[in-house]
Amino acid sequence: MFSKNKKPTTVAAPPPAPAPSIVSADMRVVGDISSQGEVQIDGTVEGDVRAKSVLIGESADIKGEVLADVVQIHGRVNGLIKSRSVHLARTAHVVGDILHESMSIENGAFLEGHCKCMNEPRVSASPVGEATPTPLARVTGKDASIEAKKI
Repeated sequence: MFSKNKKPTTVAAPPPAPAPSIVSADMRVVGDISSQGEVQIDGTVEGDVRAKSVLIGESADIKGEVLADVVQIHGRVNGLIKSRSVHLARTAHVVGDILHESMSIENGAFLEGHCKCMNEPRVSASPVGEATPTPLARVTGKDASIEAKKI
């Protein structure tokens, strides 16, 4: 505004996000897959998949572990899934355990395995004898004795 230089300043545009790595429906990979970005799998993988984000298409079949920040499953996975966020679509078929921070499952998805939330709050252990029981309910009023018997 007050400078002698009248040249317009240009702001560099952020670099575009890289395209996802794709395993197409007619492709079979025997071995592990690792990526710093997004991986989309529509084919067959016999090995572990590690990436920032993994999208498993309806025609995909994975036999191995899937480790990523975000995992969306529309196809078949046989193995451990460890992710911050997991989404099982209605067409998902998962046989294996899932370790997650958040998880959503659509109606119709198949899951055979255990699910464990990785960010469970820690329970502080109190010394023996110091625990105080928590009442199930608090009943007041003229019908208190009748309601208390129901509990």
